[in-house]
Amino acid sequence: MSSRTWTPDALSREAKRYAGCCWRLVEAQHRVSTLKLADSLEEQQVLEDLIEATKPPIPEDCQHLDYLLATPFRYGAVYPKGSRFRRAGRTLGVYYGAEEVETAVAEMAFYRLLFFSESPDTPWPADAAEYTAFSATIQTDRAVDLTVPPFVAHRSIWTHAINYEQCQALADAARLGNVAVIRYESIRDPKHRANLAVLVCAAFADNAPVDRQTWRIRLAPSGVVAICEFPYKGLEFPPALFAADPRIASMHWER
Repeated sequence: MSSRTWTPDALSREAKRYAGCCWRLVEAQHRVSTLKLADSLEEQQVLEDLIEATKPPIPEDCQHLDYLLATPFRYGAVYPKGSRFRRAGRTLGVYYGAEEVETAVAEMAFYRLLFFSESPDTPWPADAAEYTAFSATIQTDRAVDLTVPPFVAHRSIWTHAINYEQCQALADAARLGNVAVIRYESIRDPKHRANLAVLVCAAFADNAPVDRQTWRIRLAPSGVVAICEFPYKGLEFPPALFAADPRIASMHWER
């Protein structure tokens, strides 16, 4: 079957059970950034509530979730740029994560580099940035896996570095076919382990993250270094690793 002819019914028939962990990274300032503006925890909570009121609403079917899980599903505002399984515009949210924390770190490293590739005059940060990695439990009977037949025959489409049109079309059809999760290959992870695109909040088995780690990521002309202090892990991403993406391949590393 051609990748262009996947229908909601066909995707629905391919849906299988999936259960596992899904890792994601956020900047470690996600809770304390407003503390410096307040004199007490009570004042900080008031400020957080005021900020929350300005954000797009969380969909009703996601309101039972911790904000770290629910945030990607805020879709009241226009999504500025399309991503692999979400179109630009006023579109439904997608929760992106990875089965392994190392894969999630590789994805974050890539997107940090992408920011600097689009801002060639911006110097590298002097210090490492701190991130919180957290895992969520996913469980559903409605998952499709693009890394196995029949989908893997079109791997070059699902793993294209910059053209997401076919992936977005697949996600559109998947939603109509009541698919909850798309499992796919990470092209940022040097080991090509799996990412997950969670399409609905019902796929979360727990209402809050089940594990957390603190990572520090440093960008430099020699590439990216990421370190987790406990349990200790160290990862290196040299400049050549992401060179298959034309946006990174043309980036000026000395700055």
